[in-house]
Amino acid sequence: MDDSRTRSPLRTGWISVLALFSALVLVGIVILILSSASGPSPKGNGRSASPPAPVKLEKAIFAGGCFWSMESAFEKQYGVISAISGYTGGRTSNPSYENYGQNGHVEAVQVLYDPSRTSYAGLLDLYWRSVDPTDGGGSFYDRGPNYRPIVYYMNAAEKALAEKSKAALGASGVFKKPIVAEIRLASVFYPTEDYHQDYARKNPGQYASYREASGRDAFFRATWGAQAAKDHGLPPSAAAAGYYVKPSASILKTRLSPEQFDVTQKDGTEPAFGNEYWHSESEGIYVDIVSGEPLFSSRDKYDSGTGWPSFTQGLVPSNIVIITDSSLGMVREEVRSRYADSHLGHVFDDGPPPTGRRFCMNSASLRFVPKESMETEGYGYFLKYFK
Repeated sequence: MDDSRTRSPLRTGWISVLALFSALVLVGIVILILSSASGPSPKGNGRSASPPAPVKLEKAIFAGGCFWSMESAFEKQYGVISAISGYTGGRTSNPSYENYGQNGHVEAVQVLYDPSRTSYAGLLDLYWRSVDPTDGGGSFYDRGPNYRPIVYYMNAAEKALAEKSKAALGASGVFKKPIVAEIRLASVFYPTEDYHQDYARKNPGQYASYREASGRDAFFRATWGAQAAKDHGLPPSAAAAGYYVKPSASILKTRLSPEQFDVTQKDGTEPAFGNEYWHSESEGIYVDIVSGEPLFSSRDKYDSGTGWPSFTQGLVPSNIVIITDSSLGMVREEVRSRYADSHLGHVFDDGPPPTGRRFCMNSASLRFVPKESMETEGYGYFLKYFK
């Protein structure tokens, strides 16, 4: 019998089954490759996930001139979940950028924060270093009552803290002029139009030009020192010593293992479960293996069940750069470090509270600094978050 022309039903059936099986195996392999490259699934090896315990987030409202600058200052603070630009304190509802000033509103920022990571007192300290509290007629070259500095309190406890903080600032002698920033009861906050939100991050060049031209940076440098215009979360000793500098490729090849070099410099991905920090529970911080810039805290690390170290938020948000990654036919959010531009991993919107995000990192991109070594290694600034 010529098989090229006549096939038995049984043989034809087996061929169909084998073809279907082969196709399923091929699909499975493709899915496995893509899932490994895009970041792990939030399920995994069956270990019970232990995300951070839920906390009640708090809100605070501050006015200090252009809301772009207020938003940019507060979103860099560890423990701040979001900073939203908007209007408050006026006589009308739902103000717009065209009419808010004439109706008594001021430009302000609403801060949503985790009180177990930062405090209202800590936000006040950041606020005083981000405004000119002696100017009641505006803020730098933004003039008018809608740009004046105001601390809004939600309750009696916050009012007392704000008044105490203001008095301490006045007594410190930092400013020669009186502190005229107001302390007022919070009223309804109205978010501004979308094009004003995250302006500094969306338009870094334009915002940097605005800041310098407005006189903000010059004022902060003159008032608080040369480091004042830098990110508030950076340890001054480390920034002054130039720790956050990326060495040359030839030096990196001698300092890093082949896997570390591949991951950080060539956007590689290490194997799940076999990497150094995926199951670590020690207290301390995680810094960039290349530059040493602080990135994450063990306080925000949790077992996502993926086999890679996962975090709910960054320790110094300004050191974490998120860009669009369109490789492998997918659109994802890639995470890189600010100063070394190291590839760290990806971030996904399937994490636990309080942020709902999962920063899925490669151990090969990180170096762990134990809590007991943080002071001697220049990271003592962050010890306050472990008390």
